Amino acid sequence: MDVVAETDSVSRENGDGSHGQRRVGLLYDDRMCEHYTPDGDYHPENPNRIRAIWKKLQSAGIPERCVVLDAKEAEDKYILSVHSKNHVNLIRNISSKQFASRRNKIASKFNSIYFNEGSSVAAFLASGSVVEAAEKVAKGELSTAVAIVRPPGHHAEQDEAMGFCLFNNVAVATSFLLDGRPELGINKILIVDWDVHHGNGTQKMFWKDPRVLFFSVHRHEFGTFYPANDDGFYTMIGEGPGTGYNINVPWENGRCGDADYFAVWDHILIPVAKDFNPDLIIISAGFDAAVGDPLGGCCVTPYGYSVMLKKLMNFAQGRIMLVLEGGYNLDSIANSMLACTEVLLDDKPISGSSDGYPFESTWRVIQAVRRELSTFWPTLADELPEKLTSQKAPHPHILISSSDSDTEDDKGSKFVPKNLEDVLQDVIQPLSKLKVNEDSHDQVDATSNSWRSEFSTISIWYATYGSNMWKPRFLCYIEGGQVEGMIKQCFGSMDKTTPKEIQWKNFPCRLFFGHESSHSWGPGGVAFLNPERNTKYNTCMCLYRITLEQFNDVLLQENGLSYDIESPLFDLSALKTTTTKEFNFQEVVKGAWYGNAVCLGKEQGIPILTMTCSPSNIERFKYGKLPLHAPCEAYATTLIKGLVEGKQLSEVEATAYIEAATKPL
Repeated sequence: MDVVAETDSVSRENGDGSHGQRRVGLLYDDRMCEHYTPDGDYHPENPNRIRAIWKKLQSAGIPERCVVLDAKEAEDKYILSVHSKNHVNLIRNISSKQFASRRNKIASKFNSIYFNEGSSVAAFLASGSVVEAAEKVAKGELSTAVAIVRPPGHHAEQDEAMGFCLFNNVAVATSFLLDGRPELGINKILIVDWDVHHGNGTQKMFWKDPRVLFFSVHRHEFGTFYPANDDGFYTMIGEGPGTGYNINVPWENGRCGDADYFAVWDHILIPVAKDFNPDLIIISAGFDAAVGDPLGGCCVTPYGYSVMLKKLMNFAQGRIMLVLEGGYNLDSIANSMLACTEVLLDDKPISGSSDGYPFESTWRVIQAVRRELSTFWPTLADELPEKLTSQKAPHPHILISSSDSDTEDDKGSKFVPKNLEDVLQDVIQPLSKLKVNEDSHDQVDATSNSWRSEFSTISIWYATYGSNMWKPRFLCYIEGGQVEGMIKQCFGSMDKTTPKEIQWKNFPCRLFFGHESSHSWGPGGVAFLNPERNTKYNTCMCLYRITLEQFNDVLLQENGLSYDIESPLFDLSALKTTTTKEFNFQEVVKGAWYGNAVCLGKEQGIPILTMTCSPSNIERFKYGKLPLHAPCEAYATTLIKGLVEGKQLSEVEATAYIEAATKPL
């Protein structure tokens, strides 16, 4: 029979609460539930997240075994150590009456953010609570602590709220210990971010700081998974004195589970943590990599989280803090946090087991991270034995979203609406870059998308300059499938009609190759276009006459998005705006690799369109903030086939053409 412990009967700060075990601090405050959507619509980051965790801990009698702390609002000076004054002022005032009429408009300027009358208090309480718990652990008054807080924080940047996060709670507490209270003797902090999304905000705040070892393991998928950029790639290792103190482990696919995470812990995090020897560990404990999460699409179990935590308790004299970040399946986050809290309370072996091996892609990423960081952490220098890396699970052909993840566990919490996938598409498609089961393509009712029938009658020329110049490769985007050298299948377009016409043209703009790896081809750069007119360059392009509907489906596939959308990415308004002049462009998928549609003119009165990265990313490529990289052999061979079979260049000329495009911008 479950025991429900009332908060009033639980030991408070002046009580014992430890019963001979570790003194574990536990912090929860209902006032953080006052932050919710202004219109009352469902949103995945909602008050029920922390209520579900607290209810679960109560039913297991956990608060009776802990020191329950009172939440406190953070002082401005501590938040200002990582956030700008303008940002702090905005969050402090956004819930006031004077902002009531402008609140929604201000929120719309941010990425995946909402505000209401309770947002300010909740944000200051979340940060202040983490500071409060961190101080008590640092002082030795507590052995460890668990902060059940919201809104989450790891996406929040110095001057910007984003990804459901208002203040960066973990960063505020880290800065407080290192700079605000140096007398506490916390000189080195390890931040472990196991949220399924990259902790971009935390990374940037300690980018040059060798006192903070920031470690993040997350879905990345070559920059197509939120935050949808290269910040979470394994080559992002810090700068200046902080070089080597930023470690990213970027998953190439979904469905990573216990075995994948254990391998990363054993072969990257634990060896480095041993050498770093932190004084305190803070875990950005997002549970959206858990089984059943509607956004994460991974398969970590409560047992898996408890093992990861247990392995870290060997460091920093066991001084560890768990700070809630993401996690949107209420059962999963409650069960996972319960498992972790029990680890903090009990110094005994963990019961349970986890079968299976890591994916091949997991071993590939682990080896790449080890090579990248071996200069800074010699413990990573040795190659892993083939006997170890040959133990691998089958390739995860399907990248999952909510519909698949639910089959891995129970059907989720009663708080999750039946139309969750539709809600997520409306609320956080920029956040999740949700993918659907590719095998379900034929089950999609094309008639439900009225735009498709209209767009299927409108012709455009799609100008290709990369691997799509080879017709068999391009047809993968129309008919589905893959060609030799590709490591991922294409699901094809809804309309599988082949191009009505094909022709070749040259354009005066620069071809180049960027990024170190891609989802379709693996290691090696892929082609991009700098759409500025420059007569120094003469780029060959193969033009396919397809429909505007098919162009939208190619856009979706190029950027790793779901094709089951209610409205097109590139609509008639965008077509009209973009085609007013040559080399005009419009961003249609924010932050994506091929998110900018470009008009190159007209042929036979029909617009010529292509796609490339944003102008800001081209600048980042120019100045080394994004990597330029030659293509892999398979990708280069595909380009050569396109140019040769298209009778544009000889094989020797095509090889030289590709080589010239690898030069710096």
